Amino acid sequence: MRRLVAPVFVLLALLTTAYTSLNTIETSEPEPALTSASAALPLESIRLPKGFAISVYAEVDNARSMAMSPSGILFVGNRNEDKVYAVQDVNGDFKADKRWVLASGLNMPNGVAFRDGDLYIAEVNRISRIRAVESKLDKPGKPEIVYDKYPTETHHGWKYIAFGPDGKLYVPVGAPCNICESKDPVYASITRMNPDGTGMEVFASGVRNTVGFTWQPGTNQIWFTDNGRDMLGDDVPPCELNTATAKGQHFGYPYCHGGTIKDPEFGDKRPCSEFVKPAQNLGAHVAPLGLKFYSGNQFPAAYRNQLFIAEHGSWNRSKKSGYKLSLVRVENGKSVGYETFASGWLDEATQKVWGRPVDVLVLKDGSMLVSDDQANVIYRIYYKG
Repeated sequence: MRRLVAPVFVLLALLTTAYTSLNTIETSEPEPALTSASAALPLESIRLPKGFAISVYAEVDNARSMAMSPSGILFVGNRNEDKVYAVQDVNGDFKADKRWVLASGLNMPNGVAFRDGDLYIAEVNRISRIRAVESKLDKPGKPEIVYDKYPTETHHGWKYIAFGPDGKLYVPVGAPCNICESKDPVYASITRMNPDGTGMEVFASGVRNTVGFTWQPGTNQIWFTDNGRDMLGDDVPPCELNTATAKGQHFGYPYCHGGTIKDPEFGDKRPCSEFVKPAQNLGAHVAPLGLKFYSGNQFPAAYRNQLFIAEHGSWNRSKKSGYKLSLVRVENGKSVGYETFASGWLDEATQKVWGRPVDVLVLKDGSMLVSDDQANVIYRIYYKG
């Protein structure tokens, strides 16, 4: 048996080396960002308000969270794959031309954020960055670790990240379960840290699983989606849109859902009156993810400073829900309406799904990008008038 020990250690060493090398992209030759692969998508089935149109902007496998640099480089993470991409529209025709793989071998690199020339990448338990990324898309090198002490559980472990108006990087930590009470306060929270990884702290608690947040123009107040718990039926509880007015607020999980619904397992421990109520209850199990206030000028004035939300869609509801872009009307810091803006990725009659919206991003011209991790594309929605 002793003679097997050395080969086993050699194999482990080779596997470790292989994993490490996957994180380093020595050379990344650009590929076409659009091919014939997306030509068969039934875009004609997407229902939009009058005057709006939709097209494919880029093809990216398992396209999830997006971040744009001031120079127009789009960065895209994914959850089911192990890569982070860069995409560029070289000639300005609103169809991407080039696509690079910036990093691979990563652990659910869902989140991306851009600041001062650097690309930040969120994996399950760590944040890394590629410095001066725009100058080395062809040779990005190995990302450097910024922070690596987040929990390792993959259940709700993938992360959306973004820099707030305070200059800090906001990073969520989902609950490691469907419903449970965790002793460690980092679970079911939104944390934040300095760009160099120092000063990590919990900003908001009682947040089951947020995969999208944004800040309202003018007020700099954070708004975020939260995915409601499962196994209470088709229509309970609602998913949530929340807004935090200060550090240290608690939004109910696991004790209270939707502002008024006492959890059957943990609700007796703390009453709903203790917690911040949702700004807007969304549909049950619609899985709201990325969201943005519309800051452009291309859409009609009625959409200015209104909130668009990507609803990824239900996974265990008897009749599917979500699979659309919704619009929340906001006045004086409060929701005054919740409606559908774009739908058609779900065929209501057959219950077949061909696409799942994930994240939204407003371009400089006022059009809007929407990522789709099932159709493996990024759409552009624009107003023709």
